[in-house]
Amino acid sequence: MLMTPLSTAAPIELLYVDDTMLVVDKPGGLLAVPGRGADKQDCLSARVQARYPDALIVHRLDMSTSGLMVMARGATMQRALSMAFAAREVSKRYIAVVAGRPDAPAESWGAIDLPIMLDWPNRPLRIIDHTFGKPSLTRWRVLEHDENGLCTRVELEPVTGRSHQLRLHLRELGYPILGDALYAPPAIQAMASRLMLHAESLAFVHPATGKELAFGCPPPF
Repeated sequence: MLMTPLSTAAPIELLYVDDTMLVVDKPGGLLAVPGRGADKQDCLSARVQARYPDALIVHRLDMSTSGLMVMARGATMQRALSMAFAAREVSKRYIAVVAGRPDAPAESWGAIDLPIMLDWPNRPLRIIDHTFGKPSLTRWRVLEHDENGLCTRVELEPVTGRSHQLRLHLRELGYPILGDALYAPPAIQAMASRLMLHAESLAFVHPATGKELAFGCPPPF
C-alpha cells in the first residue's frame, strides 16, 4: 500500500495502486468529475489522470465531502467495480459531525429509512417523498458527544447510495451536518468552515484477484 501525494499542486493522497485500480483520498472542496464551465474543470479525475491516463471514475463523492474513492484503470475494471457497488458488495463507512445531541439508537446501530427524489424546481437539492422517492437506507450510530452538548460525532453506513443521502437523512432525523450549505440552516452552516462529512473506510473484494481489501482514512476534523 502506498502513501504518496499525487502532486505538489494537488494534495491528494494515493493509498493504493495496482495495474487495475487506485484508491485515493479526495480533499473536501474538490469536484470528483468536471462540472459545467471552464472554472469547474479542476477535479479529482483530471488530477489523477494526469499521472494515470487510464484512470476512470467508479463512484462519486459530493464536492464538499472528503475521503476515500476508488478509481478503475480501464473500462473492464470500471464495469466490474461499478457492478460491485451496484450490488452493494462494497462496505462504506462515513464520519460526520452533526448539530445537537441525538440519543444513541436502542440497538448498536439505528436505521434511517426514507425515500429520496430530486427536488426538480430546486435542483440539485433532494427531498423526502414517500410516493415517488427511491428507497434509501442509512445505518448510523453515535460515537461521542462534545463536552458542551452542541454537536455529536456519528458513524454512518449508507446501504443505498443516493445523491445527498447522508446529508438529507441526518437533516430529516433532526441533526443536520455542521457546515452543510445545502441542508442545514444558516446558524449550523456557520458552525464549521467545511462540510463535516468524510468517507472514512472502504472494504470490498478485488474483482481481478479475489483478495479482500480494506482501506481506512481518518477524517481531518
